[in-house]
Amino acid sequence: MTSPASPDTDVPWFEPPLSWLRAKHGVKWARYGSEMLPAWVADMDFPVAPVIRQALADQLERGDVTYPDWQFGPHPLAEPFAARMSARFGWQPDPHEVRGIADLISGLQILLGLTTEPGDGVVLQDPNYPPFRNTVPAMGRAPIRLPLTFQDGHWRHDFDRLENLADAKVLLLVNPHNPTGAALEREELLRLAEFADRHDLLVICDEIHADLVHDPNQHVPFAGLSPEIASRTVTLTSATKAFNIAGLRAAVAHLGSAAVRRRWDSQPPEMHGVMNVMGVEATRVAWEQGDDWLAGVRAHLLQQRGRLAAAVAEMPGVSLRLPDATYLAWLDCSGAELGEDAGQFFRRVAKVRMSPGPDFGGGPEMVRCNFATSTEVLDLITTQIRKALIGSGSVIRR
Repeated sequence: MTSPASPDTDVPWFEPPLSWLRAKHGVKWARYGSEMLPAWVADMDFPVAPVIRQALADQLERGDVTYPDWQFGPHPLAEPFAARMSARFGWQPDPHEVRGIADLISGLQILLGLTTEPGDGVVLQDPNYPPFRNTVPAMGRAPIRLPLTFQDGHWRHDFDRLENLADAKVLLLVNPHNPTGAALEREELLRLAEFADRHDLLVICDEIHADLVHDPNQHVPFAGLSPEIASRTVTLTSATKAFNIAGLRAAVAHLGSAAVRRRWDSQPPEMHGVMNVMGVEATRVAWEQGDDWLAGVRAHLLQQRGRLAAAVAEMPGVSLRLPDATYLAWLDCSGAELGEDAGQFFRRVAKVRMSPGPDFGGGPEMVRCNFATSTEVLDLITTQIRKALIGSGSVIRR
């Protein structure tokens, strides 16, 4: 099966040729030039799902790209969001509690502005998504790091340390987690929920990778744990990650807290920005009609994850814990004698651009590798990494 990228060019859905990728104008492929293989920013290298492409073509044909009419009424994504959460995860959110946002970063900024004051503590996992790590201190809030470590085959929070963080006002979670790819288990989430309840914390949960959990793992919505937990939780999500439409700028916030809803709705709508009308239509169609395409994506990502793991096993001094979710691998290069930041080393020697560990709060030995690409490109990436390690005289520390 193929997915046309243009009226006269057929591009295989998940095996686009390198020449097609090199011609793209997005940041992933354009930023660092043709000499660098990109495996950094969290975009996938696949053509847009046919149902989304057709829906956007139809909208343009109608000329339906003027000011939207949802500012003072129910948001057009409220019902599709609620239906999707119910069908895929068994959580039944109230559509009336859904608000539209341009993206998760602006959603977090709005929420911190509404619910905290400068100097208030915000607990966030460490390592973490760089824009979240940067937003908290940039807004004058005090970041409180909660380490996430790998124990007994699972990623776990340091709950002993958590008990010393009671002065915080907000618990900011990313689940599935970026950059580790952890899909947090129900028991882990319940312990976090109990802590939040005991210390009266607002929980803001980024669940943008929920549709990209690899079998047999499962995504558990934090607000779906119980009605009581939902009443102190804001869920931020979007179709942009799973359906590869980040440039269309559309996301939702489910405001489970009545107090947060009152504060949100008391603000002029202009304070929250306006979603892209094309993004809203793309999101609606993705959630309502895009699951066949998504199933193909998930199958390809599972194959690529295994391919990457096999390649890493042949890399001296590099290790990988298979991600439960996402298309992002958190590579540990601590066993290699690189002599410099791993991300910098691979850019300089392998000509592969991955995301450096320190950007996430990790050590210089860590890098995040995006494997949502073609088999051809992934093989080029892993081959160049391995050659760089061998050529540098990398050894395994005992």
